[in-house]
This record gives sequence, C-alpha cells and structure tokens, in this order.
Amino acid sequence: MMIKKPKLSFWQIWNMNVGFFGIQFSFGLQQTAVNPIFSFLGAHHEELPLLNLAGPVTGLLIQPIIGAISDKTWSPRYGRRKPFFLIGAIIASMCLILFPFSSELWFAVGLLWILDAANNTAMEPYRAFVGDKLPDEQLTYGFQMQSLFVGAGITLANFSLFLFQDWFSVPAVEGASLCGSETETITAIPKWVYYSFFLGAIASIGTILWSVFKTPEIPPSEEELKYINERNKNASFLHRTIEPFIEIYQAIGEMPKLLKKLAGIYLFQWYALFIYWQFITPMLRSSMFGISNEDTNKFDSIIDACKSGAEISISDTMFAQNIQSLSEQALAQTGLMNGTYNFVTMIVALILVPIALRFSNKLVYVGSLFLTGIAMISMPYITNQYALLAPMILLGIGWAAMMGIPYAMVSKVIPEERRGVYMGIVNMMIVIPMGIQTLTFGPIVKNVLGNDAINAILFAGVLFVIAGLLALRLKGRPNDNLEFENQK
Repeated sequence: MMIKKPKLSFWQIWNMNVGFFGIQFSFGLQQTAVNPIFSFLGAHHEELPLLNLAGPVTGLLIQPIIGAISDKTWSPRYGRRKPFFLIGAIIASMCLILFPFSSELWFAVGLLWILDAANNTAMEPYRAFVGDKLPDEQLTYGFQMQSLFVGAGITLANFSLFLFQDWFSVPAVEGASLCGSETETITAIPKWVYYSFFLGAIASIGTILWSVFKTPEIPPSEEELKYINERNKNASFLHRTIEPFIEIYQAIGEMPKLLKKLAGIYLFQWYALFIYWQFITPMLRSSMFGISNEDTNKFDSIIDACKSGAEISISDTMFAQNIQSLSEQALAQTGLMNGTYNFVTMIVALILVPIALRFSNKLVYVGSLFLTGIAMISMPYITNQYALLAPMILLGIGWAAMMGIPYAMVSKVIPEERRGVYMGIVNMMIVIPMGIQTLTFGPIVKNVLGNDAINAILFAGVLFVIAGLLALRLKGRPNDNLEFENQK
C-alpha cells in the first residue's frame, strides 16, 4: 500500500536539504584542494588520475550497498536513512581535521579513501531521503533545492581557499634557506589550507545534525514494516550479507530505459568532470602563471636534492620558492573559479524549476551539457584572473542542472520500495566513468595529450559536447514536461 505524501512547505524542504551543504563542502575541498595537496607532496601529472581511485571505488561499492540496506531498515527512534548519513558525516569530519596534517603522499591518499567512503555512506541515503519525503509534483523542486545546497557548500569551500590564501599565505623570503630547519620546507602543505579543512569539518557534522533534528522520516506502511520485522527476525547473517548484492543485481536487470540511456550520457559527462577537477589547477599553472613542464621538472629535482641533504644555491632556492608561490596562487585561483561556478549554481538552481516546467527537463539538461562543454573549451585561452569567471558562469548553470534534473527524472520512473538501491545504481553510473578515467587517463594525458594540462581540459570539453548529443536521445511524454518514459 502506497503512503500518500503531504506537500511540504518551502522551509520544510529547506531544512531537509541543509545537510547537503556540509557534505558538499567536503566534496568541494576534494575537488579543489586534494590534487594540489598531492602535488605539494610530490605527485606528478600522470599520477593524479590513479591517486583519485578512491572516489570511484568507494562510490561503486558503498552507495548501492548502503542504499539497499537502508531500503530494508527502520528504527522508530533513528529512522531509515538518518543513521547512515549521520555516521558518514562524523567520519568525514574526522578525516577533514586530519587531512592537512599529511606529511607523506601515502598518508594523504589513505585519508582520501576513508573520506570518500564516509561521504558516500552519507550521500546515497540522503538522496533517497529527499525522494522518500516528497510527492511527485515536488520532486524537481526538492532536488533543485538540493542542488542549491550543493552549490552553496562547494562555493564556501572554494572561496575559503581563495580568501585564506590571500589573508594567511607567507611570501617567500629572499635569502631564506630552502632546506634548513629554521624555515618551513617548501614541500609542506601551506598552513592556510588547514583552515579550510577545519571549517569543512564543522560544516559537515553541523549541517547534517540540523537536518536530522529538523526533519522526521515517514514511517513505513504496515505491510512494509511487517516485512522488515520478519526479515530481521528470520533471515540468517549470510542472507543479510548477500541480500544487498542480489537486490542490486535484480534492480539492474529491471532498470527502466531512461536509466540505461542516462548511463551512456554519464559515461562522457563524469569522465570529463573528473578530468576538470584533477587538471584545472595544473592548467592554470601553465596557461595563467606560465609554469612549463620543464620548470616543474627543475623544481622537482631541486626538492629531491634538498631532501637528500645537498646544498642548494640561492638562485635555485629562489626559483623553487617562486614556483611554490605561483602554485599556491594557482590553487587559490582554482578556488575562486570553482567557488564562482558553484555560487552561480546556488543562484540558478531554483530558477531552473519553472524553466524545466516550461521547456522540459530534457532540454534543460541538454543545454547544461553544451554550456559546460563551451566553458571547458574556452578556459585555456583566457589568462585574465577575472575574465576566467565568465566560463564559470556557464559551468555553474550546467552544474545546477546536472546535480538536480537527472535525479528528478529518475525519481519518477523507479519503484518507491527500491528508491535507495536505484539511487545507489545512479551513483554507480557516476563512479564507473570516474573509475575508467582514473585507470585510463594517466596514459592518455602522457602519451596522447603531450602531458599537457591545457590539452586535458580541452579534451574534457569535447566529451561534454558528446554527452549533450547523447542526451538528445532522451524522450519526454507528450503534454507532460516533467515525466519521462518508463519503458522496461
């Protein structure tokens, strides 16, 4: 028996989505700061994709499993979805506090795995939570409100990096020793980065707690509660362990046609987005600050000599300090740009709701992909700090649609009792392209794209255009701009 869901007010939908702010603050730091931190700790361009393997693997394994488990969970005291995203937020906050203290590359990579696992534990039940609460006519509104908080969280994360670099960065001192104990080593993570991670830890747990206490979950129907209780009472430990995998397998086999088409679009869309997040700072180092591969190789050789105890000349010291300073500025510029596009996302997220009503979800989504492709292709040719914000406006509009519209589409064609597992499958459609990217793009950028970060961003732009062309294949129902076909 289907439970009739009441329409929610603006503030009820607002409170329900507040927790996305904290989750996405953490995600924003992953987008912008983690790869530069890897570089500060000695990673090279071609190593960045593989070092980001944590995201795809943890997303592939954790989100659908947690989704399937949460579908079969109910506690009168704690609810169905809330325990999962609360536990995820607590672990993520702990990781954010520890991350800037990483002194070795392996430690930072290990923390990224734990952080990604925690964020994925929180993310999927949260998306299902929104779908659980809202009637069909409010789904687009609810998921675009979610998109607003996605933009807000990532905006603050990125702007904090830009502002803290401006406020707290320590300039290079002429004549200072590069390797001596009296100065901070040039390879250390800058102290101003710490403050963004600490702020993210507070946001992660604080906003989740807000949503947990402000939004009650809808109890299951009598039939569903009876099934859950009997299952928990009679099912063996082995059955409970393998049941989520069986549920995922069956759901994939019965997947609506819309999801199958979306999987093809997501292959190009998310492959391209992962390229952008990994290579935007290296692109700026080259296109805006003029750091060549030769400069990077010389910098690395100086640092290696420093670590081995060799004496470093004053000229080499100043060269290394200058490259470090420019690299920090590139990271701060990335924060400004990523903060800008997410600020635009925050502003336009709800504006897209009436546009989707007028022109259909499909056209809004297709347009978002083409706009993002144009943004990517134009970026490497713009060298002015503030002119670079123009393509960020396009990217912000695209990101607002990508983070809301597809989930509204999917929510209308999946069965209510399998909402958690299908939201997990949608995430599998995201992380599989990311996993492919981490395994394949290192050799591509090194052997095909000339180990050039500019070429990497251009390549991402082309992939977005392809995704937009594939999205044209989506079909809407006649006279119903918000519904999409549910053919099996």
